[in-house]
Amino acid sequence: MIVHANEPVTLIGGAAVTKKRIERALSLAPVLAAADSGADAALANGVEPAAVIGDFDSISDAAQQALPPAVLHRISEQDSTDFDKCLRNIRAPLILGIGFSGDRLDHALAAYNSLVRHPARRCILLGEEELVFLAPPSLSLDLPPETRVSLFPMGAVEGVSDGLEWPINGLNFAPDGRVGTSNIATGTVHMSFTAPKMLVILPEAALETVVRSLLGTTALWPGD
Repeated sequence: MIVHANEPVTLIGGAAVTKKRIERALSLAPVLAAADSGADAALANGVEPAAVIGDFDSISDAAQQALPPAVLHRISEQDSTDFDKCLRNIRAPLILGIGFSGDRLDHALAAYNSLVRHPARRCILLGEEELVFLAPPSLSLDLPPETRVSLFPMGAVEGVSDGLEWPINGLNFAPDGRVGTSNIATGTVHMSFTAPKMLVILPEAALETVVRSLLGTTALWPGD
């Protein structure tokens, strides 16, 4: 394990990030790590990661020279993404990922795949307008009424809900079948799921609520 933290970790990727988003993330997840060229984004915004993890095919020479050698953790295999390498090698109560969506759809899809492949890792991916996370076995979200709640299955999964305009009880979800996008919260939302396959997509304004919920949820999926 490269990073073992008792506090939530902010993980910066190579897609576009802003200083404001970095500061917001660090206020919630104060330990900073970077995935490959995410180190360049960190340094450009005046913060230094405690660890840089990746295959180092995109980090600049300048960033590598600016950081202590002990911070740089190169994993040369090419069978997984840098984000996947980070998930495997960070142990923390929560990982808050920024810079993993928005620039390229294929990179974003690969990141969502990693969320499902490592269900025991609690991780939120924050974009410019939305956030995405893998639903734990059960969770409660104190959302304002009319908040959009989208559910997208990455495999076969069922669930039950309370506080959604259109309840999901009794529905069979699958990526090539029924999905649950564009539902609406009527107030506090309670959801439970049968398998670690459901992505939850919310407006970025719900970030602080989601962080509190995931940190306060004791139920965990088994995994690495």
